Amino acid sequence: MLSPGKSDFICGILLGVLIASCCFALLHRVVRQQAMDTNTIVLTLGHGLDVTHPVHLGMVSMQERLAELSGGTMRIEIFPGGMLGSEPECLEQVQVGLLDMAKSSVSPMESFWSELQVFTIPYMFRDHEHLWQVLDGDIGREFLEMSPTMYGLTYYDAGARNFYSVRQPILSPESMRGMNIRVQQSRTAMDMIRHLGASPTPIAFGELYTALAQGTVDGAENNLPSFESARHNEICRHFTLNEHAFVPDMLLINRNRWESLSPLQQHWLKTAAVESSIFQRELWAKEEQRSREASERRGVQFHEVDKTPFITATAPMRENITDPVIRDIIRRIQEAQ
Repeated sequence: MLSPGKSDFICGILLGVLIASCCFALLHRVVRQQAMDTNTIVLTLGHGLDVTHPVHLGMVSMQERLAELSGGTMRIEIFPGGMLGSEPECLEQVQVGLLDMAKSSVSPMESFWSELQVFTIPYMFRDHEHLWQVLDGDIGREFLEMSPTMYGLTYYDAGARNFYSVRQPILSPESMRGMNIRVQQSRTAMDMIRHLGASPTPIAFGELYTALAQGTVDGAENNLPSFESARHNEICRHFTLNEHAFVPDMLLINRNRWESLSPLQQHWLKTAAVESSIFQRELWAKEEQRSREASERRGVQFHEVDKTPFITATAPMRENITDPVIRDIIRRIQEAQ
């Protein structure tokens, strides 16, 4: 039996979810009614990013391009900053049809499609160019079409994940021994840290600044813009450019909603999405450069390292996979030129 405190807490969560669902249902109804009144197809899109983020700006360019291609007969209504819930919540709403579209990192989508774990396995991709060769090719298209409830429109760049540390620079796996490294709540991420000789410490991203400042962890891993925007560059003196993972974002639409569009409308939306991806990649590259310069001004040292020892240490994570489907995907990724 639950204690009164726990019972009240759970009831509070359920009430919050119910209120949020009711608010969204009302908002969704208003948007759909406006669309009916103007004879315009309106697609709702929710995500948790700030309006200055390169991915949001990419979506804005898609919004503008779709209006242009369709002559104003199709419109995307964007709800940023978690207005409609967290990223997983938006994804769930797209699955059941409450929301038309959402953006998600492919990492948490492993729970839906196990094949997507290839993006979180370290050193699956040689470099940034290799990643996009795969995403723009047959494998990338297969992933976009994999879900029975959602259809993937395109990918957005989220850069490379790298290590950063407070005092001791991470120059090789040997230099990580004895360190506590913050990771996401991911089995793959924790296995990677163990293979590199350090201790994985799962901590919520919002609590990481304090954990770094108090010495709870010695370092963490993420992409460069997140390192700078979260102000971790105020505490961490070293950023290692080891590029152990490239984990892109995916833009998805409810499959029933997608199939309700005419072939021409699908073409307009797909074209606008793909063009927005190309535009967003350019924005991301500029944001990475800006974030590096801002961090260097704060005294952060950037370290170019030989990736070979990191690749060797994590080789078992790639070689010991037994699932034949995933092994075949890995083979195809490694053979991609």
